[in-house]
Amino acid sequence: MRDAAVPQFVKSHGLGNDYLVVDPANVPFALTPDAVRLICHRNLGVGSDGILAVAPPQGADFGLRIFNPDGSEAEKSGNGVRIFAKFLRDHGYTDRDRFALHTAGGRVGVVLEHEDGRVAVVVADMGRAEFDPLSSIDVDGRRFDVTFVSMGNPHCVIVVPDLDRMDIHELGPKIERHPAFPNRTNVQLAQVISPQEVRILIWERGAGYTLASGSSSCAVAAACHRLGLVGRDVTVTMPGGRLGITIADDWEIRMRGPVEEVCAGSFSPDLVRRIASATRAEV
Repeated sequence: MRDAAVPQFVKSHGLGNDYLVVDPANVPFALTPDAVRLICHRNLGVGSDGILAVAPPQGADFGLRIFNPDGSEAEKSGNGVRIFAKFLRDHGYTDRDRFALHTAGGRVGVVLEHEDGRVAVVVADMGRAEFDPLSSIDVDGRRFDVTFVSMGNPHCVIVVPDLDRMDIHELGPKIERHPAFPNRTNVQLAQVISPQEVRILIWERGAGYTLASGSSSCAVAAACHRLGLVGRDVTVTMPGGRLGITIADDWEIRMRGPVEEVCAGSFSPDLVRRIASATRAEV
């Protein structure tokens, strides 16, 4: 079924949040933290917000490892899940339009929607939102009301009256590494536009500012619904675009959104040598 000419990497994005997809069986190096940092570097490498790697399925149909550009691993990524699902279908790993992915943050079921013979939209069952009792934090002498949500990965949601008056670049890194979050956290600033729409800005753990995030959108929708600010069907608007989020009675979250492939190719001998050198230095 699989095309023998599968490229060494495919670059895709979900609303501007871009990832490289790599099958470790097709590349001549290991995805060590130094290798990931170099590949994701936007001047020295290919450039991306992270790497999605084919992994053992562990009871699901396919397995997925998610690497942040700083070399750390993420438990789950909504945009990453959609990108990876499209990759598997478009590049011959499966001929099915419904299957399950194993991630470190739990199993994700996906349904693929096609346009002109290629996957254009992916619906993903992102798991159950779980809430922590933490309700506020202090940052530089300012107290913020927060909702801490796990979607299999951690999220700190702060609802604000006017998003344009907030600086995610200033607050994001401070909250990501706040003492309240010993394993660091993703950060979202959210403004409720209506009972059906929330606008957000995102600071991702291990990646920094990003145009869009699927798991962040799920976490924000869940947090705002728990606060009584939105209903169960929510459009989350980000700088990169919009995602549709549905919240079930048991807090299971479903996400629907677009995905696009940008390019596919091979790592050059020069970059492979640089990766090998970085990996040896790391050891």
